[in-house]
Amino acid sequence: MLFFGHRFIDSENFYHIPNIDAIKNTPPSSTIYVEFSEDNLDIIKHAIKNSVNIAVEVIDITQVVYASALGVSFIIVSKKLAKTAQNLAENYLFDAKILVYIEDEDEIEELAILGVDGIICSNAIIKINS
Repeated sequence: MLFFGHRFIDSENFYHIPNIDAIKNTPPSSTIYVEFSEDNLDIIKHAIKNSVNIAVEVIDITQVVYASALGVSFIIVSKKLAKTAQNLAENYLFDAKILVYIEDEDEIEELAILGVDGIICSNAIIKINS
């Protein structure tokens, strides 16, 4: 299981960016973070084209499938979508890892039992302005 932003485990940060220009304000070899939306497709495609790791937060199963097809590194889902998203990832052999955003450490056990790839805590996401 992958852990991002957990207080016990050192991990990389994700950099939440508002536009393509903000990528230059992130550290080299970092992972950028955006919400999935049609408005953010330019950022997602630019990142993929330039071999920049990208994490995309999605809100439904259709967006999970789109994010995988686009070639993102991480797909961030709610706990409600976790099991279905992980099943899709395994059935369709996604390259992306499924991460669940958590607010409480008590959620880790349930997510481990569900078999999700990993969790992400809020302090792993750093907001970058352009």
